[in-house]
Amino acid sequence: MAPGRKWERVTLQGDSPWIIYRNRLSRKHHVLVVFPYRDTSCFLASIPDSVPLSCLMLPGTHETMALYGWPISQCQYKPLDTQLHAGIRVTDIRLSIIDGRLIAYHGIFPEFTPFADILVTLHNFLTSPSTASETVVVSIKQEDWDTELFPQLVHDEIVASPGGLQMWFLENRIPNLGEVRGKAVMFSRFGSDGCTNGIHPPIWPDSAKEGFEWECDGTLVRTHDWYGIPSFLSIHEKFSLSMEILNPPNFPVPTLSISFTSASSIPLALPPVIARGFGWPKWGLGFEGVNHRVGKWLLSQLSSDNAIRLQNAEVWHMDPDPRIRGWVLMDYYDDPIDAGIVPLLVECNFRGRMAGEEGW
Repeated sequence: MAPGRKWERVTLQGDSPWIIYRNRLSRKHHVLVVFPYRDTSCFLASIPDSVPLSCLMLPGTHETMALYGWPISQCQYKPLDTQLHAGIRVTDIRLSIIDGRLIAYHGIFPEFTPFADILVTLHNFLTSPSTASETVVVSIKQEDWDTELFPQLVHDEIVASPGGLQMWFLENRIPNLGEVRGKAVMFSRFGSDGCTNGIHPPIWPDSAKEGFEWECDGTLVRTHDWYGIPSFLSIHEKFSLSMEILNPPNFPVPTLSISFTSASSIPLALPPVIARGFGWPKWGLGFEGVNHRVGKWLLSQLSSDNAIRLQNAEVWHMDPDPRIRGWVLMDYYDDPIDAGIVPLLVECNFRGRMAGEEGW
């Protein structure tokens, strides 16, 4: 295990039906946590058509196309195609109008990728025989101010792209998985309510610390997007609020939880610092980032009865009870390197399932 790291994914030789994580509980006490291997490029193939997207755990990326501008505007390392094959199923696409075309932007910072190229990548992934079982929620947010031209350009570029409008789910409701396999699900943070704008939040308060709720055709959507934290000293609070929303409440109506684990403010809470942390936290020199804390929390939730203790070889069975659901959008989703947060999120889809509930 790398110095200062409290958990990591164990590298196995050759093909294995298992994935293994090592969780450090103390200096001399480690735990191995074993899960079935699931192909992240097509994990939705194992889930029934009748399950609503609100009853899934969908890994996502915040500022999906923000690949440039470290350390202020960059939020990801890997290109879109790599993200999709890694298991990312919720994308956060931010666009501005440049010379009559839509280009990826993060605020005022250019991220250079044309929307047309993003559409080609989505089409290739969703129509490939090996991944046609999947769906991708595509949140589109306007980063400039021409509110009349922007929706028209989104429509026109989709029409002109491979697959056209037929590749998109454009209703303002939360669909079942079977309705959207091989399709992109529009989540519009632009324009007004309408039949062609897809899922459309009526409100999105700026950096609301305690989160906010809105209704989507009978589904209560709980959203956490507190990004303006004052400094890295608020990492633990940010992490805690991000995870609390993922435990489904006992509400009488269907519920979807959307949680952004990302945060940023200048100069003491830049995106890589919040997501990745810094220094050597184990030795009291630095802070664990949000991603490391999320991984540790997921392991604790998923492994309470699924551990092999290295000291005494005590073996426990899997605990089927954790029911962790939602859409989780992360910065630097692949960090900690080799740790594998996304497979842990994917595994949540196969826990806490009971016949006759959640579409199963």
